[in-house]
Amino acid sequence: MHQDDYFFCGIGGSGMLPLALIVQARLKEYGRCHVEGSDRSNDQGRTPEKFDWLRGHGIALHAQDGSGVTRADQVVVATGAVEDTVPDIGAARRVGARIVTRPQLLSEIFNASDTSVGVAGTSGKSTITGMVAWILHQGGRAPTVMNGAVMKNFVDGDHPFASALIGGRNLFVSEVDESDGSIAAYDATVAVVSNISLDHKSMEELRDLFGGFVGRSQRAVLNLDNLETAALAQGLVEVGRPEAVVTFALGNEAADLSAHDLSPQPTGMRFTLNARADGLSLPVVLNVPGAHNVANALAALGATTALGVPLVEAVAALETFAGIRRRMEVVGTANGITVIDDFAHNPDKIAATLKTLHAFDGRLLILFQPHGFGPLKLMKSEFIEGFAGLMRADDVLLMPEPVYYGGTTDRSVGSEDIAAGVRAHDRHAEALATREACGNRLIEVARPRDRIVIMGARDDTLSEFAAGLVQRLKLSA
Repeated sequence: MHQDDYFFCGIGGSGMLPLALIVQARLKEYGRCHVEGSDRSNDQGRTPEKFDWLRGHGIALHAQDGSGVTRADQVVVATGAVEDTVPDIGAARRVGARIVTRPQLLSEIFNASDTSVGVAGTSGKSTITGMVAWILHQGGRAPTVMNGAVMKNFVDGDHPFASALIGGRNLFVSEVDESDGSIAAYDATVAVVSNISLDHKSMEELRDLFGGFVGRSQRAVLNLDNLETAALAQGLVEVGRPEAVVTFALGNEAADLSAHDLSPQPTGMRFTLNARADGLSLPVVLNVPGAHNVANALAALGATTALGVPLVEAVAALETFAGIRRRMEVVGTANGITVIDDFAHNPDKIAATLKTLHAFDGRLLILFQPHGFGPLKLMKSEFIEGFAGLMRADDVLLMPEPVYYGGTTDRSVGSEDIAAGVRAHDRHAEALATREACGNRLIEVARPRDRIVIMGARDDTLSEFAAGLVQRLKLSA
């Protein structure tokens, strides 16, 4: 990593903020810690407490108009595509500052670590990363962790946005993203792949990306319950690397780590863990709900035992894993109505949430805010089939239109197309113009024992919206 000053465009973003904190900590080791940034949300006055916290921790914030990029010794970090129309990028070009993308910088730090754990897959990355972080932290391994979501175990008064954990230089744990293709830049000691399904790229592209990621690793932790990841495991065996594979599955004794006798609890899950290599059978208690979190736990156990953490210690640490913010997070209850905040935004994640919540009685009132028109067009049929297949007869789905910032985005498929498809399967779905209109409708139809679920990604204000609903429900008593 270079010892220059760093300037992060979009520093408040879920991927940028933790990286900025890790870079700041690394620079302090060199006796410097000059980290700056800009963010459109800060300019617009959104989530002010986050930006106040960043300023309080020594990060200088500028308007996102190029005024903060003034020197050639600054490294300007862009979110993804480097576009000259972004004022900070244009300013960087003018002053001769080095420009890197967030994935480039993260992969440089990741690959420079003696030992690295890369967590990939369509679903479950943030939770698995958080579980691995907590197990390693509890085991005294002092990992540095880059997560795309807040890890509740590490939240305290001084760290309300604990999506990064600052540890040593020799052990680095990070989510790894396939959606932008940047997974190709990571060389992991241990590569975890939770599952592979259609999300942002074609299956052919995904197979190449995940195959390369697994092939470059020393050990690969792979899910036998997913056909694509099971094929990756078989591929390593076929090229003569069976010792590099750690497999996990629900109910499948052929896996190295398997979960049996799953029992949903009001606040989590219980199951029996079987470890094939040494014949161990252990009871496991999780304080996060759903069968998908049992699979996430198996992935985390596979990764940490591959690093030498004894299985019994890893299981004990998991029992105190508190979860990830916005992953089926209960915001509050008022008038017998519970409001839940959830990151679900693709068909797999939505399915996991609905299955988990339907393990217990009560109607679901679902607000799903799409994070773009592109995903709706790419996965229109999967969204419709997912909601229609898993909603119960009395559940309600409400969808605002996706956020549109202008430009050439194809808006041929919108929220009404999804809602109409769900209605065609005799389920209740409505598309309304705005999120506020959806909120008013939720307040109007909610009744005791209902659970309101706020679903969506890439929008910090969804959590504020969910909290606002709790307050409105209290006032409507």
